[in-house]
Amino acid sequence: MQRKIARAWSLCIGETRGLRLLLLFACACGQAKAQDFQVPGVPPAVLPPPEAVDQNDLSGFLTDTRVPIPDRNRIIDALGVPDNPFNPYRQSTIKGDRPLVGDWFVNISFIFDGVYEPKAVPVPVDVVETNLPSNGGQFGRPSQELVSTTFLPSFSIIKGDTAFKPPDFELRVTPAFNYSQLSTDELGIVNINPAAGRIRNTRFVGVQEAFVDYHLQDVSSRYDFDAIRVGIQPFNADFRGFLFQDEQLGIRLFGDRGNNRFIYNVAYFRRIDKDTDSGLNDLSEPLRRDDIFLANLFVQDLPVLGYTTEFSVVENLNHEVATEYDKNGFQIIPEEFGLENPHKYAVTYYGVNGDGHIGRLNLTQSYYYAVGNDSMNELSGHPAQIRAYFGAIEPSMDFDWIRVRGSALYASGDAHPGNKSETGFDSILENPQFAGADTSYWIRQGIPFIGGGGINLVNPDGLLPDLRSSKDEGQSNFINPGLTLLGVGADFDVLPELRFSLNANHLNFNNTRILEILREQSPIHRNIGWDLSGAGTARPFDTQNIIFRLSAAFLVPGRGFQDLFAAQSKDQIYYSVLLNTILAY
Repeated sequence: MQRKIARAWSLCIGETRGLRLLLLFACACGQAKAQDFQVPGVPPAVLPPPEAVDQNDLSGFLTDTRVPIPDRNRIIDALGVPDNPFNPYRQSTIKGDRPLVGDWFVNISFIFDGVYEPKAVPVPVDVVETNLPSNGGQFGRPSQELVSTTFLPSFSIIKGDTAFKPPDFELRVTPAFNYSQLSTDELGIVNINPAAGRIRNTRFVGVQEAFVDYHLQDVSSRYDFDAIRVGIQPFNADFRGFLFQDEQLGIRLFGDRGNNRFIYNVAYFRRIDKDTDSGLNDLSEPLRRDDIFLANLFVQDLPVLGYTTEFSVVENLNHEVATEYDKNGFQIIPEEFGLENPHKYAVTYYGVNGDGHIGRLNLTQSYYYAVGNDSMNELSGHPAQIRAYFGAIEPSMDFDWIRVRGSALYASGDAHPGNKSETGFDSILENPQFAGADTSYWIRQGIPFIGGGGINLVNPDGLLPDLRSSKDEGQSNFINPGLTLLGVGADFDVLPELRFSLNANHLNFNNTRILEILREQSPIHRNIGWDLSGAGTARPFDTQNIIFRLSAAFLVPGRGFQDLFAAQSKDQIYYSVLLNTILAY
C-alpha cells in the first residue's frame, strides 16, 4: 500500500508537462494564477495579457472575474432597468438611485399628514362666556373638534457615492404648508377676543429644514468621518424626545470613530419662534433670545452587546425679558403665573440615556439632572437656584407577534415654592415617544389650568405638568408639581400590515403645593387618574408610504384631578379620538 501511495505522489509532482497543462486549464477558467502553482525548479507558465474590455459590456463581467467591474449605475443601464419616477421602490433619478450628472444626486419626497380629532378637555373659566347655570360659571362645555392637514415637500441635492460612505455634500430644503380648523362650544377659546367666535381657521407656511451638510474628512478605511451641518435642521437630544426634539436654526459638528461605535455631536441652536396654531417654524418673527449649547457621545455595545449608551451635556440660556403675546392674543412671556414679572434663566442638563437590548429584554432608559439659576422666582420675586431631576425607563419583551412593555417615569416637583430653590423638572421642548406617545390622552392633549391664568397644566404632546404658557413659545418653568407615571402596554402585530396597541398609565403629581397656592385651595390630592388608550395602525402595502391610524383615549379622573375640576369631572368623560392619515413619496 505504501508503495502505491508513493507511486501516485511521484506521478502528481514529477510530470511537469501534466502540471503545466493543469495550471493552464485552471488559469483559463479564472480559478487560479500561475504563481499559485509555482513548483521549485520549474519555470512558471506565461499567459498572454487579457484583452481590453469595454466597461459597458457585461458579457465579460458575467463570465470572467478578472475583468474590472463597471460602476453600479452603468450596470443598471446595461441591464436595461428603466427609470421610474413615480414608484419610489423602482430605480428613479429623482429618488437618488442614479446620478443627475457626474456624482451629483437629487432626492425629492412628499409627505401629507392629515388629522381629524374630536375631543373633550376642561375649559377654563377666565376665557369663556357660558350660559350653563349648572356649572356655576366655572366651566364651559368641553367638546372640541380639530382638523389639521400638513403638506411637506422636501428637496435634496447630494454629492458623493453614498452607497459606501457618507455624502460629501448635501443641501436640503423642506417647507411646510398647514391648514387647521378648531371648533369649540364656547367663546374665548380660539382667541382671547370673544368676538372672534367659536371657530378658528388658519393657514400657515413654515420652513422645517433648510441646511447645508458638508463632509469634512474621512478618518479611517471604514469611513469614520467628521461633518458639519449649518441651518434649520432636526435634532433629538435623546432616544425618546424627553428633553429637546425640534427643527431649529443651528450649527452642528458630528461624526463617528471606531467603526461607527462612537458617535458624537457638538451643536449650538438659536430658537426660531413658532406659529401658535400649527407649531411650525415662523421665519417672519425675530429669532428668540433662547440659546442651546450641547455635546453628546453615543457608545455602542456599552455595557453589553446590542445596547447603546449616550452621555450628554445640554445648556439652555434664556434671556427673554420682554412681555410677549401669541397670535391669538394670549400672554406667553412671562407666563401668567405668580408675580408675572419678566425673568431669565440659565440651566444645564447632565444626562445619561440608553437604548437597545440585553438578551431578549428590550430596554430604554433616560436620566437627567438639571442645575442652574433663575433671575427671579415668580412667587417670591427673589433669585433662585434650579435643582431638579428626571428618570424614565421602558422595558419590553417580544413573544412571537406580541410585544409586552412596562413604563415608569419620575420628574421631581417643587415642595417649597417661593424659596431660594426651584426643584420642579422641566424640559426645553419635549416630544415624548413613551408610554403610548400621542395616542395617550395625557400626552396628546393640552389641559388648561383652571384659575391659574393663561397657563396649561400639561401642554399638547408633552408629559410634564410644568404650568407653562406654551411648550413652543413660552419659557421653561421649574416651579411645578412634578409627575410619577407607571404604565403597562402591548403591541399586537396581527399582520405585517396591521398592528393593534393598548396602553394603561396611572398618573400622580409628586407634590401639589404649587397647585394649592395658585388655586388658593387645600388639599389637592396627588392622584391624577388613569390614562387608557388603544390604537390600530394599518399599512396597506406593508410599507411606510401609506399609513392609517385610529386611536381612542380616555382619562378616568382620580382624586387630584377631581379637586381641580370638581364641578365638571364628576360626570364628564374626558376623551380623545384621533384619525391620522400619512401619505409619503
